[in-house]
Amino acid sequence: MEFRDLKKQYQVLKPQMDAAIGQVLQNCNFISGNPVAELEKELAAYVGVKHCVTCGNGTDALSLVMMAWEIGEGDAVFVPAFTFFASGEVVAFEGGTPVFVDVEERTFNLDPDKLEEAICKVEQEGKLRPRAVIAVDLFGQTADYRRIEEICKKHNLLLLEDGAQGFGGTIDGRRACSFGDAGATSFFPAKPLGCYGDGGAVFTNDDNLAELLRSLRVHGKSPSSKYDNIRIGINSRLDTIQAAVLQVKFAAFQQHELEDVNRAASLYTQYLGDVLKTPVVPEGFTSSWAQYTLILESSEQCDQLQRALKEQGIPTMIYYPKPMHLQAAFADLGYQKGDFPVAERLCAQVLSLPMHPYLEEEDIRFVCNAIRSALER
Repeated sequence: MEFRDLKKQYQVLKPQMDAAIGQVLQNCNFISGNPVAELEKELAAYVGVKHCVTCGNGTDALSLVMMAWEIGEGDAVFVPAFTFFASGEVVAFEGGTPVFVDVEERTFNLDPDKLEEAICKVEQEGKLRPRAVIAVDLFGQTADYRRIEEICKKHNLLLLEDGAQGFGGTIDGRRACSFGDAGATSFFPAKPLGCYGDGGAVFTNDDNLAELLRSLRVHGKSPSSKYDNIRIGINSRLDTIQAAVLQVKFAAFQQHELEDVNRAASLYTQYLGDVLKTPVVPEGFTSSWAQYTLILESSEQCDQLQRALKEQGIPTMIYYPKPMHLQAAFADLGYQKGDFPVAERLCAQVLSLPMHPYLEEEDIRFVCNAIRSALER
């Protein structure tokens, strides 16, 4: 059994995928070929924004926005304590200070109440300038932007949606990566929409921001020539083969994959909801299910269940074993164990199950029966 079955996906999409890649090979336009611009238009229309600016990976997508917003020394950027390292890394890399915030246990996402508390604390201390919030759509579930957007407007903060895992999710019909001042996503192969390497994108309705991002991703070039460099930038382009791959996958994503992965999640919840804490999708929200993550009663139970499933040939993962504020790279910020109890508890008690659009119901039953047997023991 595969944790995320990219092999099965390729077999299903093989005719279209081989043709798309073959066309790129035939044209030999490997950088900035037509599929890149076509994909950007398709993605922007789907998300419901004016601009999609693709780039080399999801981390660069976040970094490009930090660069464009000129985040630097003395700037506070609020980041959830339970997320992948890149969400806070990009702030520190630009010279800013990530200020970590605890999360909601059942959605795994930034707790709006804790966010406002953290903002007020920084404002009162006066040591840092509150500049922005990076809210993360963890495991496919969008953060609570109904409240987070209001908080950011109240405190005059920029809002970046880290939709690396959230692409395809919605709130009241509004799609992930359309919230805040900008949204970013990753096309890492295991993401809800993934390519065959690295890739990323930024989404925005801000014309000036989009123009600046297009410059920054190609060495700070001017609109007229890549050899006329008007600012310092980076080299971060989505290559043509990856764009072609994504066009094929995006069609499947819209046609059936998003529906199929939600069907798989519903079956997991149906079979396990009476014995374990299963993921919660609030009313008005939908998830793209980058992961299906259980909350166990203790780290010991988590370890025992993971071992039991491994014996049955069932792969599982722990996302994430260490919270952001306890990462050694952020030791100089002075956080201590106990500062963010929900994030710390989740790191000790979460376990993600095999999850993808090509899971058969018999596979899900097999996993769930193995879990129930292990819990009984």
